[in-house]
Amino acid sequence: MFTRAHAGVLKKRLAEPRRFVQVVAGPRQVGKTTLVRQVLERSQLQAHYASADEPTLRGRQWLEEQWDAARLKARDAGRRGALLAIDEAKKIPDWSEAVKRLWDEDTARRLHLKVVILGSAPVLVQRGLSESLAGRFEVLHLPHWSFAETRDAFGWDVDRYVFFGCYPGAAPLATEQDRWRRYIIDALIETTISRDVLLLTRVDKPALLRRLFHLACTYSGQVLSYQKMLGQLQEAGNTTTLAHYLDLLAGAGMVIGLQKFSGQSARQRGSSPKLIVLNTVLMSATSGLRLEDARADGEFWGRLTETAVGAHLANAAAAGLCETFYWLDRNHEVDFVVRTGRVVTTIVVKSARRRGVLPGMAACDAAFRPKRKLLVGGEGIPLGEFLGKPVDHWIGG
Repeated sequence: MFTRAHAGVLKKRLAEPRRFVQVVAGPRQVGKTTLVRQVLERSQLQAHYASADEPTLRGRQWLEEQWDAARLKARDAGRRGALLAIDEAKKIPDWSEAVKRLWDEDTARRLHLKVVILGSAPVLVQRGLSESLAGRFEVLHLPHWSFAETRDAFGWDVDRYVFFGCYPGAAPLATEQDRWRRYIIDALIETTISRDVLLLTRVDKPALLRRLFHLACTYSGQVLSYQKMLGQLQEAGNTTTLAHYLDLLAGAGMVIGLQKFSGQSARQRGSSPKLIVLNTVLMSATSGLRLEDARADGEFWGRLTETAVGAHLANAAAAGLCETFYWLDRNHEVDFVVRTGRVVTTIVVKSARRRGVLPGMAACDAAFRPKRKLLVGGEGIPLGEFLGKPVDHWIGG
């Protein structure tokens, strides 16, 4: 049974009077469809679900047909109203303009039809919302599963979570590691790149985007300048293209490039990014290592551990809970700097690959006076405890 906390939020919103289009957005295979279906089943309202994620082309006429089917249920239900859920609406040309027109028609007629839109490429969904549906929508962002959710659902310890990641559909395959790896690469990585990025966005160099993704997996947890990326990729292109492709991968919930914290937004954007995969499975599956080999490799396991912490923070940032950066000044480094409002928290991850004192924390403290300084791992907060609690537990009040 799917029990994510987001289900309660969506159920509460749908119980309210009809105010906004509800948009459920997040990476592929995090459970958006399962969540919405279960909420619809428990709503005790007439509901109509349809998906545009089909091999045949879906157009605006198809969307209007689905909307009309839900309208009939809403008219029969009277003031109780009905629910319409459209999955992968972004694959319909000009979907947001069509939704705006249909929504406004129902508003004028005072028809009690509530609408849920699902999408697996958050950036593309947001683009459609901002262009056509301003003032008419609320977004419920579903990030990758947390350690607490994965532990409760599958009984995993923190090491298994760090290595096998948090795609719930792949979890049953973890006992067959070769089969698990092929599933991650073929059914999740390639599908996300080809269907959520290349199919829906103009990409002049698709091979470069794919190589950039694999480079980000290899260097996850490390700061890498765009010039060094070009060198590693043996590419004569420009850094603007790489930055754009990295944004596309972030929008698909795959990889993000954290910016350097400086306290000044103008300087942050121009910094070399710290690469972080948003689900550690992307790093471990593409490495070719098995769990036991990864544990034995202190360097790799240390970067995987740091990536798990970074992904936990970055997924919270994607949901709008905070902003996440890194900090580096000569030989002084702080792995993550988290800002919520004016409150700044610094976080250093201690692993087997990093020994001795950590001068970066003291230097960052002197420069920015953070409210809270956290050490994760080693003699600090145990990794499982940190990942097992929501980010706002560590950075709030």
